[in-house]
Amino acid sequence: MKTPLNTLIVDDEARTRRLLSQRLQRSRECRIVAEASNGKEALAMLRRLRPDLLFLDVQMPVMDGFDVLRAMSPKELPLVVFLTAQDHYAISVFEQHGLDYLLKPIAEDRLVAALEHVRENCGKTRLLRQRRLLNELIRQITSGGGQVTRGSGANGQLRPRRGQAPRLAIRDAGRTNWIRQEDIDWIDAAGDYMCVHAGGETYIMRQTMKKLEQELDPSLLQRVHRSTIVNVHRVQGLAPHINGEYFLKLSGGHTIKLSRTYKDKLRFFA
Repeated sequence: MKTPLNTLIVDDEARTRRLLSQRLQRSRECRIVAEASNGKEALAMLRRLRPDLLFLDVQMPVMDGFDVLRAMSPKELPLVVFLTAQDHYAISVFEQHGLDYLLKPIAEDRLVAALEHVRENCGKTRLLRQRRLLNELIRQITSGGGQVTRGSGANGQLRPRRGQAPRLAIRDAGRTNWIRQEDIDWIDAAGDYMCVHAGGETYIMRQTMKKLEQELDPSLLQRVHRSTIVNVHRVQGLAPHINGEYFLKLSGGHTIKLSRTYKDKLRFFA
């Protein structure tokens, strides 16, 4: 019988931690020794518990996943599987460096594949190799060199190389649609889902408005209502409404309300 790997799960979303923990325990590949909801907790647990395996969320407030790795010496690092809700660019970075990642929400087959790869890398020689790969990734992020730089936001999200148009990853029935953000007309909320309207099609994604807004290019897409984001280049006209609100007329004929809470966004349409 294989010895379970002592495993630490780090993610700021309680639901993600709970579901991942349940699935790992069912697989009998892992023994969950602790869970952390932020980078500061994670760093203390890593140094105290010395786990074999770390599932590490890339984007967390204050101290993100990369900050955690930078704070540790190479010899302290366990095997790492990154957790990310980001799109093609973040994924490309991990693939280019030969590092394991899981795209949230986590698909069962991807988790199985990641665990198989982890098992293959449990040997000392391969652990040293992964540490070198991690160090190279962190060096690039810290210096801004190579093909990836840190974003300016608190979450430190990965950005595309200069000259590449940003895209949004939308999962649907086991496949991923890559939508260029410049092709998006507007986005509106429907309960726990976002409706992304682009090129005459509507794509549905499970995401909070706040988190989605962090993934979007602010030079293209701006929030104009608590439940609406609009492509600033699609706005052809605006008309005042009541109580400091406005109606924005889009090039396709659709009308969007700009609420007074977001009245400062009028500068994008002047």
